[in-house]
Amino acid sequence: MEKYDIKILLALKECIRGSKDFFKWLLDNGYPELAAFSNAVRGDRSAQDFLGRIGKGWLSILSEAIDGDEKARVWIGRNCHIVNLMFAMACREDARALEWLQKNNLKIFILLAQEVKIVLDTQATENAGPYVLHF
Repeated sequence: MEKYDIKILLALKECIRGSKDFFKWLLDNGYPELAAFSNAVRGDRSAQDFLGRIGKGWLSILSEAIDGDEKARVWIGRNCHIVNLMFAMACREDARALEWLQKNNLKIFILLAQEVKIVLDTQATENAGPYVLHF
């Protein structure tokens, strides 16, 4: 994700936050992979499948790494820029990753991680209620 312009990453941040306008903007301006990634982070399997179909499977794997999948983290660490691994770990509030991003002046990834963390916390709350059935 380090190759995207900061303005595009700011649009992604708003998309992750839930902005339909920024979602549409990403789609209409040549970044469907980031729109799909924002949905993948929310657990949308069809978005992950779409990422694979358009040759951006690494974003699907990044989403899995964010979810804590160790195999995905190892893959990201071996096959992508370290920024992506640190971002995935920062989404889970890993202190070392947050410090690394700060030290390397990558504040945008800290902001993105904070938005993702909100999504993860919301998902955890929604999936932990007494009326949620797990089959």
